[in-house]
Amino acid sequence: MILDFSNPDFKISQVEITETWQKQITDFINEYLNNDFVKAHTSGSTGVPKEIILPKKAMQQSARLTGKFLDLKKGSFALLCLPVQYIAGKMMIVRAIELGLKLICIEPKSVVKISQKVDFSALTPMQSEKSLESLVLMNKVILGGSPVSDTLENKLKNIDSIFYETYGMTETITHIALRKLNSETCFTTLDEVGISLDDRNCLKIKTPYFEQEIITNDVVEILKNNQFRWLGRVDNIINSGGIKINPEEIENILKPYINSAFVVLGKEDKLLGEKLILVIEGKEKTLNLPKNILPKNKTPKEIYFVAEFPRTQSGKVKRKEILALLK
Repeated sequence: MILDFSNPDFKISQVEITETWQKQITDFINEYLNNDFVKAHTSGSTGVPKEIILPKKAMQQSARLTGKFLDLKKGSFALLCLPVQYIAGKMMIVRAIELGLKLICIEPKSVVKISQKVDFSALTPMQSEKSLESLVLMNKVILGGSPVSDTLENKLKNIDSIFYETYGMTETITHIALRKLNSETCFTTLDEVGISLDDRNCLKIKTPYFEQEIITNDVVEILKNNQFRWLGRVDNIINSGGIKINPEEIENILKPYINSAFVVLGKEDKLLGEKLILVIEGKEKTLNLPKNILPKNKTPKEIYFVAEFPRTQSGKVKRKEILALLK
């Protein structure tokens, strides 16, 4: 299904609907075009999913800022392969409407299959990992929903396309910053977006479309007034024997030595309060980690293997649910 928003005579009523996923797309377009506010849902990666109401004007401005950052032109082909229940899928449609793009819509699946070139697309890291053959047909790709692993980033080096990791959330109307993979180590904000730190060293965001600052639980290092490096989630911090440990920091050190998906967690412990553990997805195997790769107080005390990690629809690992599996 192709929706040509570059054509001023295009009408959504002319679109033939044969599948449920197509109706979900047209239903959202009608909701967007005929209302000043749009309903959206958070992913549930850090808590219970909730419904929020987003102003249409804010979504329009977000779309225009992305178009400017990525230099998207009217009439360009964009790909929608994400579910429209969540903000990432909704905003691909909004960008197509506001920027006058030709939107190719395919059913959201983990393996993305296309046969024609597209100028712009948005995927989850899991989709891109499973769709390397299709990525060669995409010019500019934004990846969001979960962090991009070093393994995936290395695979993308062999593909002649431009890839960006995004930073954002439903509350910020998808991304407010992007990092160009294989050439940049930090995120650069969209124009007119301001950033600062709170007393926890967590990121505060000031967008041009919301009056209030958005306070996140993401610990970051600000390098310039429009660039920052993501360090981890403050709500993932582990307190082990009075020492506060950032699990993402440990995970970054271990990444080159563990080929499977894994997380570092804090498990309840009578002596330490929380005991540092390593949980690996997949069958049990022997690990060959270099000696003294981590300080003693940041070395996992136990290693567990779980057949499959619970994840959100966008691919984010649900850390708290993993802990529940170990009880």
